[in-house]
Amino acid sequence: MSRPRRILTVCLGNICRSLLAAAVLARHGGPAVEVRSAGIRDKWTGEPAHPQMVAAAAAHGYDLTTHRAAQVTADLMDWADSILAMDVTNLAALQELARDERTCRKLSLYLGEGGRDVPDPFGKDPQAFTAVVELVERATAALLR
Repeated sequence: MSRPRRILTVCLGNICRSLLAAAVLARHGGPAVEVRSAGIRDKWTGEPAHPQMVAAAAAHGYDLTTHRAAQVTADLMDWADSILAMDVTNLAALQELARDERTCRKLSLYLGEGGRDVPDPFGKDPQAFTAVVELVERATAALLR
């Protein structure tokens, strides 16, 4: 039996989008995937998920209450088979962090090529968080193919 596909999801702070994406991928990918999440910035390292993301995710059946933010590292990037950035700014930051061409080939946007971002709901109303949950759920099937 081969090992699960390793997926790393990355956003700015790892308190809203990337951890949600990891939860959605883990649920829908089952034992075929192993998923981790991280943030570009270390500002929120060790902090829990944003309360509005916890609520929006819970309304869709995802439990984010035990999450603690982590910063992306070279070791995490090496661990992953695929590294999915939530927006083009995070993708550019990951490209700068990549140590070699092999790592660069792992990088892509969560919503695929074409520059579509998963919008950052931080600082917005609860509906923005719900919209992110729904967008990530819709995009996940294509990622797992």
